[in-house]
Amino acid sequence: MISIKVDANDAYPLVDQIVDGIRRQIDERCLRPGTKLPSIRKFAEAYGVSRFTVVEAYDRLVALGHLEARRGAGFFTTSVRDAPARPAGNEGGKRNEELVWLLRRTLDAREDTVLAGGPWLPNAWMDEMGIRQSLGALARKNGTHLLEYGDPFGYLPLREHLALTLSELGIAARASQIVLTHGTSQALDLVMRHFVKPGDAVLVDDPGYYNLFGNLRLHGARLLGVPRNPDGPDIAALEEFAKEHQPRIYFTQSVMQNPTGTDMSPHVAFRVLQLAEKFDFTVVEDDIFCDLQTRKTPRLAALDQLNRVIYARSFSKTLSGSLRVGFLAARQPLAEDLADVKMLTSITSSQFAERLVYMMLVDGHYRKFLARLHQSLHEARVNVAHAFERIGMRLFVEPDAGMFLWARFPNVDDALTLTDSATKSGIMLAPGVVFRPHLQPSPWMRFNVTTCDNPRVLRWLEQVAQGGSPRQAAE
Repeated sequence: MISIKVDANDAYPLVDQIVDGIRRQIDERCLRPGTKLPSIRKFAEAYGVSRFTVVEAYDRLVALGHLEARRGAGFFTTSVRDAPARPAGNEGGKRNEELVWLLRRTLDAREDTVLAGGPWLPNAWMDEMGIRQSLGALARKNGTHLLEYGDPFGYLPLREHLALTLSELGIAARASQIVLTHGTSQALDLVMRHFVKPGDAVLVDDPGYYNLFGNLRLHGARLLGVPRNPDGPDIAALEEFAKEHQPRIYFTQSVMQNPTGTDMSPHVAFRVLQLAEKFDFTVVEDDIFCDLQTRKTPRLAALDQLNRVIYARSFSKTLSGSLRVGFLAARQPLAEDLADVKMLTSITSSQFAERLVYMMLVDGHYRKFLARLHQSLHEARVNVAHAFERIGMRLFVEPDAGMFLWARFPNVDDALTLTDSATKSGIMLAPGVVFRPHLQPSPWMRFNVTTCDNPRVLRWLEQVAQGGSPRQAAE
């Protein structure tokens, strides 16, 4: 019989309370090996928590080797004293369904579905013709780039160009400090493989990037969600977590944060770096939306000059999600270590794709495309923000760049309750629960401004705002 304390008013995350409580009962032999735990539903009802919280806790205990999941039977205790912990990414990876729910729905969406909460620009907004022209020019060039593996660090001319690009942001980096990757996702994964071991405490934004949370769970990390304020992370919470849990790493976005659209203020950025120095943790700055910003603001990597900061970025959001070209920049020894991890896990990245991106960046066409894109995004963002205000929705902030708005209905406490009716209306929402590291309910939703001026979306939102039930809104 499980008997643990779970306090919703405690600042310590509910998931951590459950994990620590069950692990303590296992270590003290109150729960013998082979004991069946309550089902997710029964545990959630007994302790007054969401089933998402229980899923996260059970998954983490599986990754740490304290529980095993038996198909069709449930969860059972193991003995970690008698058997080594299972590698992260085993059963924990199989049970990531709740966290990757939004991504799967997005990728499988029907053609007539409006991706109101989608994570990327519509195809019509992208520069397909420019890609075709550069692709044809590259295919006609003589060389081995169509056939051979590339350098483990990536295509040198592109790395040299990126070093110049980073200097425009005030980040001093040599080409040898830059490692090209298959998008930002691989860049973050390389960092996880190098730094994170099962059971390690890892700091993340709350709300933040759901796919990052899923990958960290596969590595067996203990996620510590740092609340995100309009000016950046909650410094008091960050300091408390760092002091109590001694994390090795903090994943964050300083500019156009996903999903809130917020920028980190200079004061908050300075305090983040102070705490990283004081408590000896590394900061990973995910700047994937950099090219959507019109007014360049200081990055953590510029303030820190890659001392404690690893800078990650890609061109997936502005050039092509199919090319999968990204990079990370770090201090020299760490860049070499991460290049080794890349070589061990994927040999190299695509030299052909890297050469194609290089051609598009240096011929001047990309800058002209970005200028047009910035204008289109500005108009869409202003229009959608005004429409939401007219409907009566509340914005977390009104960002001056990017594609996302983080908004809510004053009369809705859990945005997840709206998703079914939205789906029936052919609208895909992005409820706040999937952006929270411990899958706790949230009234907030992420909206993509490039799709939310659609009359179908606005009609549905107006119906909900006027007090109509989700079923009425669907009709």
